[in-house]
Amino acid sequence: MHKPAEALDFALRETSPNIGAGAVMRDKLSCTYDLVEQMQYLYVRVVKAKDLPGKDVTGGVDPYVEVKLGNYKGLTKHFEKKSNPQWNQVFAFSKERIQASVLELVIKDKDVVVDDFVGRVMFDINEIPKRVPPDSPLAPQWYRLEDRRGDKAKGELMLAVWMGTQADEAFPDAWHSDAATVGPEAVANIRSKVYLSPKLWYVRVNVIEAQDLVPSDKTRYPEVFVKANLGIQFLRTRVSQSKTINPMWNEDLMFVAAEPFEEPLVLTAEDRVGPNKDEILGRCLIPLHNVQRRLDHKPVNTKWFNLEKHVVVEGEQKKETKFSSRIHLRVCLEGGYHVLDESTHYSSDLRPTAKQLGKASIGILEVGIISAQGLMPMKTRDGRGTTDAYCVAKYGQKWIRTRTIVDSLAPRWNEQYIWEVFDPCTVITVGVFDNGHLHGGDKSGGSKDSRIGKVRIRLSTLEADRVYTYSYPLLVLYNSGVKKMGEVQLAVRFTSLSLINMLCMYSQPLLPKMHYIHPLSVIQQDSLRHQAIQIVSMRLSRAEPPLRKEVVEYMLDVDSHMWSMRRSKANFFRITKVLGGLIAFGRWFDQICNWKNPLTSILIHILFIILVLYPELILPTIFLYLFMVGIWNFRWRPRHPPHMDTRLSHADAAHPDELDEEFDTFPTSRSSDMVRMRYDRLRSIAGKVQTVVGDLATQGERFHNLLSWRDTRATTLFVTFCFIAAIVLYVTPFQVVFLLIGFYVLRHPRFRQKHPSVPFNYFKRLPARVDSIL
Repeated sequence: MHKPAEALDFALRETSPNIGAGAVMRDKLSCTYDLVEQMQYLYVRVVKAKDLPGKDVTGGVDPYVEVKLGNYKGLTKHFEKKSNPQWNQVFAFSKERIQASVLELVIKDKDVVVDDFVGRVMFDINEIPKRVPPDSPLAPQWYRLEDRRGDKAKGELMLAVWMGTQADEAFPDAWHSDAATVGPEAVANIRSKVYLSPKLWYVRVNVIEAQDLVPSDKTRYPEVFVKANLGIQFLRTRVSQSKTINPMWNEDLMFVAAEPFEEPLVLTAEDRVGPNKDEILGRCLIPLHNVQRRLDHKPVNTKWFNLEKHVVVEGEQKKETKFSSRIHLRVCLEGGYHVLDESTHYSSDLRPTAKQLGKASIGILEVGIISAQGLMPMKTRDGRGTTDAYCVAKYGQKWIRTRTIVDSLAPRWNEQYIWEVFDPCTVITVGVFDNGHLHGGDKSGGSKDSRIGKVRIRLSTLEADRVYTYSYPLLVLYNSGVKKMGEVQLAVRFTSLSLINMLCMYSQPLLPKMHYIHPLSVIQQDSLRHQAIQIVSMRLSRAEPPLRKEVVEYMLDVDSHMWSMRRSKANFFRITKVLGGLIAFGRWFDQICNWKNPLTSILIHILFIILVLYPELILPTIFLYLFMVGIWNFRWRPRHPPHMDTRLSHADAAHPDELDEEFDTFPTSRSSDMVRMRYDRLRSIAGKVQTVVGDLATQGERFHNLLSWRDTRATTLFVTFCFIAAIVLYVTPFQVVFLLIGFYVLRHPRFRQKHPSVPFNYFKRLPARVDSIL
């Protein structure tokens, strides 16, 4: 059978890039940079100049260097009135685009009208030396300047020129000829960088009690609660049940904090004096760097904190000198938890916050980001569609960002990165984005980096030491439906350091032990994960170049918890497929019972008799069967890593209105008629779910009423049956009873009746509490 063209378009493709991995002959580069194709570059490091002649009226010079290679021209920054400037800038020219035979470096004097010529140095391309890491960097040398006629001129220029590859240390920070159209103010936005997520901690605040509070109105019973905030996070306790000036709560509040700790923890005791009116009774500030760090479940020491009463005098806060009120707290930084900033279903890191609780690495993950093909134009420039693409990969705390390839629908990055692996049951995420900040994007306001698509790869699905080279479809869901934005070509290799240690990981808990000793509620986990994402995105957006908020949120699936009709359908059919095996077994057993194939039914009777007469063979037979099925399925094991599946996601068959609802903001921004229609649809679905849940509850209540005497006649029948069955089973061998029951179930159709069995009829007549519901 041929797959439909649409399915093939969204499918994974195995590729054969020209990379060093697997090659018989390996040079120095392919030993460390063997998952990407080699790209040759001409590097020019302009270090400094000396003894430059004066050019203006005052005898000074405002020098800069122009590096020219054919049609490509790179410029250093210029200095005011300096005859011995220092630049230390690197320029990289892609060899495949070099058409000139001469490299020319010209020192010019910056002028208002026309820049003056100071001197130049020229190189023949064919005579430039090659250098491959781990060779030491080429030492810069002094070169005497020449005038336009080729004669010696005053002044010298220190520089180094060599042919290298993208493995060169100078590559990430170099000016690239590929990005010659990018202005100097935006160059920082196109460079490759490695980022580290901030170290996140859970902050647990156990609010125990307060003493000697001083409410302004002493004639009423105070209704006191404690409000706590950490940065942009706000939580509060319930109103104390003991309505006195010494209230008690004993409530836990959980926050997320990131190192270095910038904001203090602020707790405020407030009295609810009326509807939407609260009076502040006292406040305390707790710097987090003074808070005790807890590594296990043992409780930390409690501590009393003074509540400072603030009064407002002419718009300014004035602190009272008396410390009459105080609050009793137990505050700690939880080092035994892993702070979740990703969904647990595809998390890339599961280690606890405290490093001393972590385990040694079990392997190494290497990813070569080779190229992309067929990207969709993401914006218009000079009347034509274009894309400035870069990749972001996230695994553990380490984020990487490739350089931006300017104005290309088929960019080639060929950058390789490495991560330590601490758990094989983790996922690496690779996203492709369009850079919206190259041409004054930062100043234009509201400009964002557009998502092109992302790929998730689960490490446990990779064979150790095998290089996977595949082209992954980049799929994005829009209001109009799923759209293929192109393909990204990756080379992935997972290397295991110890097979025994890796296999032992499958017996360990997925999350640190504190998640099971003191588990967080589902609501707490969702709230804390949202706060963690906000903190990580805020910190990374302050880096240089920034990893922007929209990029971080897309990589971390910030909206994965939101309602989606499409995703609900996908999960329903996933459950159906999981239960499909049980349904298939039930159909097969029904065929056995109805003697559809007499030979199979006879064989099942013989197997049943053997297992009843020799019950010690039951478990070995079951495990042997599972072993044989596993060995048989090994022949058809998946050879390709999983990828985004449009059919599984129900993205290819989603109704436009369902997609519009999925992309709606929260709270909704749609019209009241649209919201009413969707609400009615949701009520209809909820009504069906309600019916199914009610039926399940009915069956459970009937089972409970077997012995509850709610129906005295039914319970009498059941109790009598149990008494007779007990006597019969006491005097009859169990194997005989089991054989009789088995033969009864497997009996021939001529001994069966069309109407339901007696036990089924009896159970359906048992009472349930459904008739007591309004």
